[in-house]
Amino acid sequence: MTEITLKIPEAKVSFFMELIQSLGYEYNISEDEISNEHKELVRNRIKTANKEEYVSWTEARKKLTVK
Repeated sequence: MTEITLKIPEAKVSFFMELIQSLGYEYNISEDEISNEHKELVRNRIKTANKEEYVSWTEARKKLTVK
C-alpha cells in the first residue's frame, strides 16, 4: 500500500475530507505543528537561562557518551 502526505489549506479541509470519505479511503489526520504551550515553555527557558552555564558544542560533545 502506498502512503501519501498532503498539505491541505484550512479552507479546503472540510471538502477534501468529504471526498476521501466518499471514496472509502483510509485516512489519518496529523498536526505536525508545535503547540503554543511548548513554544512558550522554550521561550521561558531561553529567557531564564544562565549564560555563564552555556557550554560550547565542542565541550558538550566531549561529555556525551554513546551507549
